[in-house]
Amino acid sequence: MPRLKSSREIIKTLEDFGFQFVSQRGSHIKYTHKSRRRIVIIPANKKEIPFGTLNSIIRQSGLLRADFD
Repeated sequence: MPRLKSSREIIKTLEDFGFQFVSQRGSHIKYTHKSRRRIVIIPANKKEIPFGTLNSIIRQSGLLRADFD
């Protein structure tokens, strides 16, 4: 079974692909990508993001699953 990712690892991957921080409200962080016109919501300060939540983040970002490995 693959290892669960942390919020910090997911944010680093998104930033590597050109996503920028927009805002934070409570325990959720919003990132956007200008040219892709995508908004991604990430739970903040989590050591392990569940697979379903990771799949949702991948779908929102428009990136491939392999980009997050």
